[in-house]
Amino acid sequence: MKKYGYKPLILTVFLVLCAGLLSGCLFEGEQSLEKMDTPEEAASTPPDPSSDEPQSKGEGEEAEGTGEAGETEDESAGTVSREVYLLDANGMVAPQTLELPASEEVATQVLEYMVKDGPVTNLLPNGFEAVLPAGTEINGVNAKEDGTLVVDVSEDFKNYEAKDEEKILQAMTYTLTQFDNVKRIKLWINGHEQDVMPVDGTPISEGVSRSDGINNQVGMETDIMNSEAVTVYFPAQNGEQVYQVPVTTRVSKGDDEYAAMVQALLEGPEVGSPLMNPFNEGSEMVKSKLENGVLALSFNENILTGTDEPSLSDAALASLVMSLTDLADVESVEVHVDGTEQVFNEAGEPLAEPVSRQDINGAEEM
Repeated sequence: MKKYGYKPLILTVFLVLCAGLLSGCLFEGEQSLEKMDTPEEAASTPPDPSSDEPQSKGEGEEAEGTGEAGETEDESAGTVSREVYLLDANGMVAPQTLELPASEEVATQVLEYMVKDGPVTNLLPNGFEAVLPAGTEINGVNAKEDGTLVVDVSEDFKNYEAKDEEKILQAMTYTLTQFDNVKRIKLWINGHEQDVMPVDGTPISEGVSRSDGINNQVGMETDIMNSEAVTVYFPAQNGEQVYQVPVTTRVSKGDDEYAAMVQALLEGPEVGSPLMNPFNEGSEMVKSKLENGVLALSFNENILTGTDEPSLSDAALASLVMSLTDLADVESVEVHVDGTEQVFNEAGEPLAEPVSRQDINGAEEM
């Protein structure tokens, strides 16, 4: 009996140990699966902002959504208004306000809505088209502390014509720099940093910012050395839609910045341009004053249109507001006319309060 009495006991102990080991292995495997299934965006360690390497979708996106300019959100519909730069019927780069699904990955999203044949297709206003080549995928973005946004795109990005290269750069730059924390962009293609654009060789090693201009119009007789670039907005029309197009031109150095920009507007777009001059001949700015973000501009009576009930045209007001609120210190514009107690808009409403960029965008959408 003693010879065989220990075998059941040994067998029992062995089975208990095996069960414990098996249970431990299974538990550890379950923990590993839990870790693998955890989304990367839920990780507590933020991405290294000193690295140029773009984050893949879902990584570091919280840096994208901070400081949006001019954002309005419809919470009930789950949409948000974004300014996306597209190509108009004249081949010029122009902003359009689109209602996009609310998203935390805002930089990635607006880029995806700039791709031809992409999700923007059913939202395009008449006469407009997306600017990025069809099939372009946004591999990732990385916002750095110095205001640079590194954008990594797929190889399909290279499928554009040389004549569109600067337009693509301008549209991407102006769309992404609408966010307060983005000052410039750098381009990567499939994980490789680009020193020049892939088709026409435009240098981009230092990044691209708004200081590089948009729809650049520089006359042959312009003195580059003694002038500086400014961006002003002129109206264009497609059917019944009137919209504003930014144009970078040059003004003499040393001039008062506000006066120089207004003068560039009063002179109108260059000869042969498809853009319109919304200001009457003989219009002059008398003085300007900036106080608490409000730029007060005074003009002579020639800026008003009509004889019975003179008013400031909506297009002229939009050009002034869009142009001057591009400046960092100007939040809104107030228009006065010498010899007139109250200035009215085309609808006969008094312009009693300063007008902001958001006021203009809302008016254009209505």
